[in-house]
Amino acid sequence: MEQLALLTNRTKTAPAESRPGVKRLTKSSKIIKTIIAAIQEKKGEHIVSLDLRKINEAVADFFIICEAGSQPQIRAIADNIQHQVLEKCEEKPFHHEGSHTAQWVLIDYVNVVVHVMHPESRKFYRLEEMWSDATSLEHDE
Repeated sequence: MEQLALLTNRTKTAPAESRPGVKRLTKSSKIIKTIIAAIQEKKGEHIVSLDLRKINEAVADFFIICEAGSQPQIRAIADNIQHQVLEKCEEKPFHHEGSHTAQWVLIDYVNVVVHVMHPESRKFYRLEEMWSDATSLEHDE
């Protein structure tokens, strides 16, 4: 899957504290709250955030993972995330892919990577297990 290749070929940028003018993200950062609210607004299910900040090999500080039962809903969630983050946080994704097949849409905001997945894809790729050293938090409405 293209999304997996993107994550394995990417390296984490320098720590935020070493980049002038860049704040370190926390689990209560505005962009994370905005992404989770955008997912909930479009009825995304089983929303989990993974805090990857203590994992040196991680490609981002946070992953946010959710699922949706249909391709139109996956697209709607992904579109809403991008719209809400642009409107409220004034950030565009660094990269996004998967919209054409809508089985797994990846939206990369550099330090936060969002995964909107079909349940079967999520079960197959098991991102939460792959990053089991991360602190996990469920976001139920």
